[in-house]
Amino acid sequence: MNPPTLATTLSANRSDCQEVHLPVSLFFTMGVVSLMENLLVVVAVVHNRNLHSPMYCFICSLAAFNTMASLTKTWENVMLVFADRGHLDQQGSSELKMDDVIDSLLCMSFVGSIFSFLAIAVDRYLTIFHALRYHNIMTMRRAAAILAVIWTACGASAALMVRFFDTTFIMTVFIAVFAVSLLLIVFLYVCMFLLALLHARKMAAYAVKGRNRCWSGGNMRGAVTLTILFGTFVVCWAPFFFHLIIIMACPSDPYCECYRSLFQLHVALLMSHALIDPAIYAFRSAELRHTFRKMLFCAGRWRWP
Repeated sequence: MNPPTLATTLSANRSDCQEVHLPVSLFFTMGVVSLMENLLVVVAVVHNRNLHSPMYCFICSLAAFNTMASLTKTWENVMLVFADRGHLDQQGSSELKMDDVIDSLLCMSFVGSIFSFLAIAVDRYLTIFHALRYHNIMTMRRAAAILAVIWTACGASAALMVRFFDTTFIMTVFIAVFAVSLLLIVFLYVCMFLLALLHARKMAAYAVKGRNRCWSGGNMRGAVTLTILFGTFVVCWAPFFFHLIIIMACPSDPYCECYRSLFQLHVALLMSHALIDPAIYAFRSAELRHTFRKMLFCAGRWRWP
């Protein structure tokens, strides 16, 4: 429950620091809002044929993982309400099995978000560095195969993580996957940023100032977008993984336990990433914004393909 079996392991506190408890209503509200946002993105991508491209498929996958996380967390909060009223036994066998299912789905959605984020970074890298060959390299069939691998691997890894999470090896693998993915994303975005700067300098050599300002503005906007994406990802995810490092490095140190007392705050940060994702991935797309307007204001005229 809240925290479930996995969360109890993570948030155990044996120091004088009081464990921070966030209201269930906060998690419930975040879950419902993020569910609506990400479900809107999924429906928009499925509905609009103009969005049937590898990039939007990866964005849709990210939104689907976020939708799963929102549904699972909302489900957990509903169960907490019943448990607080005495309708559920938190130590019952069926309730504990339900905790394992919830933990597995949450781990799957979190890991899936990492790999979807990485897939988007790779797709954008190919778009910039291999623009002429992009449509031959990243076909819809290959995008579908990549997504199939991501979803299968995330499902299997989530089950293993929840089953053996108390072992140091599994936690180390979990942290290593996050660290390696983070480094790859940094590398790809730094390369794209440097290429944007190089093109901006080349354009500065032209005498046509209007064209120069337009190109530089586009590169600046892209650089700002990448900075927002990466910064939000780190802010929302890093505290949780530092939490895991603390568990392995100093499981009984009182200062480390004080940091571990913030576990629910770290979970709230993870959930906030699902809230922010639609804004920074989807709502910056003109095609998606147009689709959203049609969905929200012209629903009566919709015709599904």
